[in-house]
Amino acid sequence: MRVRAECDFRVVDETGDWIVVEKPAPLAVHPANGRTDEPTLLGGLQALLACDLADGGGLSILTRLDRETSGLVLVAKTREAARHFSGLLERREVGKEYLAVVHGWPHSDDWMEEGPILRAGEVGESPIWLRQRVHAGGKPCATRFRVEQRFERSGGRFSVLRCFPETGRMHQIRVHLEVAGHPLVGDKIYGSDGSPYLEQISGGLSEESRRRLMLPRHALHACRLAGEWEGRMRVWESPLPRDLARFVDGRALDDGHGEAFGNQGLSG
Repeated sequence: MRVRAECDFRVVDETGDWIVVEKPAPLAVHPANGRTDEPTLLGGLQALLACDLADGGGLSILTRLDRETSGLVLVAKTREAARHFSGLLERREVGKEYLAVVHGWPHSDDWMEEGPILRAGEVGESPIWLRQRVHAGGKPCATRFRVEQRFERSGGRFSVLRCFPETGRMHQIRVHLEVAGHPLVGDKIYGSDGSPYLEQISGGLSEESRRRLMLPRHALHACRLAGEWEGRMRVWESPLPRDLARFVDGRALDDGHGEAFGNQGLSG
């Protein structure tokens, strides 16, 4: 039986024009595939800000995250804030940083991936509609990576990376990490043939997939946002969440992870 995600996001900062929240995984940002039976960040925000909305306000989620990605989300509450931050995002004037836990030890401590990205199904057969890939015909894309920590556990080598996406393509960080040979721990789509994702949407992960994934969700966290508002730079930060920190610290894989695998919602 699948247990739904809980709408337990945390408010990080707020004004009358915008709000920054910390989204947990696997909470979806918007309703997906026509589903109305699961909580979403948008629904939670609508409930939290009911008074603002009743007075004519509106919500515009400006920095969207995948369901399994945790971290900071910037949401406009007014048209003025939506226009302002959308302009900053278009001009790449919003600083965005992510923390990622990946397989392996990169050869370099700091490097750039610039492979253009498009949907895999546009250039070949792909059983996963969401899957993206690097291809010469794709849209320009650039991500810088910096190694924060290297560690070993369960007989394998892993790294914590800080990721600086310079563009905002779908699944950009995950695709570039796959190309670099260092996919996210727990990624059901990238770093493999995608069979774990197909298993999950069909009803459940196999024991082999659980063993290979090591975590019930992919290990990506939006840890920092920075943007100008009313002439002053605003910076918001969020530490590595407990589930990922426990993995990095070497806690036993069955210490809560087995139950979490059973409770996971759809990936994407």
